[in-house]
Amino acid sequence: MNALNNPALAYRVQRTTTSSTIGLSLLGLCVLVLLSAPLWADRASLRLVVEFAYYLALAQMWNLLAGYAGMVSVGQQAFVGLGGYLLFMLASQFGVPPLVAVLLSGMLVALLAIPTALIVFRLRGAYFAIGTWVVAEVFRLGLAQMSSLGGGSGQSLPAAIVRQIGNDRDGRETLIYFTAMAIAIAAVAVVYFLLRSRQGLALASIRDSEPASGSLGVDTFRTKLMVYVLAAGCTGVVGALIFLQKLRISPDAAFNLQDWTAVVIFIVIIGGIGTLEGPLIGTLIYFVLRGCLAQYGALYMIILGVVAVVMMLKAPQGVWGLISERLGWQVFPMQRRLSARP
Repeated sequence: MNALNNPALAYRVQRTTTSSTIGLSLLGLCVLVLLSAPLWADRASLRLVVEFAYYLALAQMWNLLAGYAGMVSVGQQAFVGLGGYLLFMLASQFGVPPLVAVLLSGMLVALLAIPTALIVFRLRGAYFAIGTWVVAEVFRLGLAQMSSLGGGSGQSLPAAIVRQIGNDRDGRETLIYFTAMAIAIAAVAVVYFLLRSRQGLALASIRDSEPASGSLGVDTFRTKLMVYVLAAGCTGVVGALIFLQKLRISPDAAFNLQDWTAVVIFIVIIGGIGTLEGPLIGTLIYFVLRGCLAQYGALYMIILGVVAVVMMLKAPQGVWGLISERLGWQVFPMQRRLSARP
């Protein structure tokens, strides 16, 4: 009777689909298999999964900025480097346990991102992208002058701190493995639940048209600042983990544009910008290509560049965009659909 009197009650908002239910189930199964990997995988395989995990987390954060908030940054290496250096500072100079220092590094990077945002937010488009790169270079040059952190040559993590991570090499790598898995899963979850919230709708409106979203009552500055600081903090956590695994840091390695931004942009573009599934697919493709092409030396990066350019020209929506467009598949349900109540 209520449905007859009020047609709105005859419908419900639905997010999940058959493909998303199957996809999430398969993804959960893959995660369980990976969590059991220390029981059966060799050391090289575990290191590869750790690398996959932190590239996936970095790609999700860059995709959140560029794909959902429309902020194309080429300076994310700033937050990777700051996270790494803060880890070394907290662990070496203040005696903070390494794993605790990883989380604290992310929080401190998020705080440092606030004044950075106040500077780069004055820029738009290509100027914003260049501004983020300049900020990263300022951090690199500044830390290279600090002799207490090793100057331009960098420093290694003291042996006493390394022993806090694990009593032996196997124990240390296992702990880092589970930490990397937790960070990757948390990065995906944070982006997923953010995009399903009201802030996610605000982000979508800002990406489509910032002036129009502002006219509709969206606080564009606050929303963009929130996303920028969140992405910076999560990137800082990943940076701390990266150099906790490497046990050594230097300005050139920590603020490397190619390793921590160019590769990440390639991953997102190939996989599908503006989708949660895109960075996952893109990371898989990148690791496959790297494994097949690494033997060609300098030609390897040229081939990756050609692949990225061809993808942008022929399929700007990326691999997952093509799959989703043609087959209607999705793993992480974001769209809201009206369906008739049974």
